[in-house]
Amino acid sequence: MFSAIYTKYIIEILLAIFAGMSAIQVFYYAFFYIRLWFIKPKPLNESSPWPAVSIIVAAHNESDNLRAFLPSILEQDYPEFELIVINDRSEDDTDTVIAQLQLIYPNLRSTFIKDKGKLEHGKKLALTLGVKAAKYPILLLTDADCQVSDKQWIKQMAQHFTNAEIVLGYGPYMSLPGLLNKWIRFETLSIAMHYFSFAKAGVPYMGVGRNLAYTKSIFEKNRGVSSHAYLSSGDDDLLINQIATPQNVALSIDPSSFVYSMPETTFKFWLRQKGRHLSTFKFYKPLHQWLLFGELFSRVSFYALGFFLIPFLWQNPTFWLAFSLRIILVFVVLTLSAMRLKEKNLFSFLIVFDFVQPFVNFFVFLSYKNTKRRKW
Repeated sequence: MFSAIYTKYIIEILLAIFAGMSAIQVFYYAFFYIRLWFIKPKPLNESSPWPAVSIIVAAHNESDNLRAFLPSILEQDYPEFELIVINDRSEDDTDTVIAQLQLIYPNLRSTFIKDKGKLEHGKKLALTLGVKAAKYPILLLTDADCQVSDKQWIKQMAQHFTNAEIVLGYGPYMSLPGLLNKWIRFETLSIAMHYFSFAKAGVPYMGVGRNLAYTKSIFEKNRGVSSHAYLSSGDDDLLINQIATPQNVALSIDPSSFVYSMPETTFKFWLRQKGRHLSTFKFYKPLHQWLLFGELFSRVSFYALGFFLIPFLWQNPTFWLAFSLRIILVFVVLTLSAMRLKEKNLFSFLIVFDFVQPFVNFFVFLSYKNTKRRKW
């Protein structure tokens, strides 16, 4: 008798906690993440004055990618821009590729970092040298393995600098066959939903270096990446976490501003890539850490308690109301976000991926702690 009463009270307490976690999840999706759907692409105004732009690409043994993707940048429909490639100790024919392209495109410039033996550094040194070499006030960043989706890319990003110092863009991965590709694209969608929505709500906290722009003055005013130069990662998200405010950030989500990358094709290499990304979280501002951790903790708690309580409460309408409300809302918001960012073929996987994502990321975090970090 006592045991039955005790069990009943425990279940009621767990149900109350579950309802609370469900309410927190509803708050995140209904207050924050739904905002991505209401971010509208900004139409181009061709009569507006276009600021001169310096595009910066850091390259380490990327000759094939430079040969394949640089023309899509150099052939942009934009009145005045330069492309600066920083050759960071490449051992392939990067110099030759750059020299060949310079014969065709006079606005292609390059600089280099010499190989100094055992001296190790990451992308941040290359970025800093690129900024110092830039002639123009607007800096637009992408990676050597990225392909712009449209000749209006620079215009789509640059038009926002009439009232902003930072522009966050979207860097999706190309759609390929296989479950891993769908998982990587879901992860990319999820991250974008977070940083776009939080920025829309006045809490900008990160951007992605595949498609990111800011003024040269704000980079120099904040001493660039010097505050976290000792870290191998963070040239994009930690920098934005440091310099972004609710007033100086604009968002570019027009599909012609997207910059596509080739995704990793094996779990091993994705694991290493994701590990580097997760390693910077603990250096975010406290508010951002708490907001992101709160969503993650409430999501794990929701699923863990939900599946635990099903055998005990399968006839309880309160339980099913809380469970169904959160699941339906998440599916709707993720679907709308995927539609806004033109991510296709993910709809059947959204809820499954939403469930496994925190557990996979936790596994990645633990695995990365025992993995040798690479500089590039």
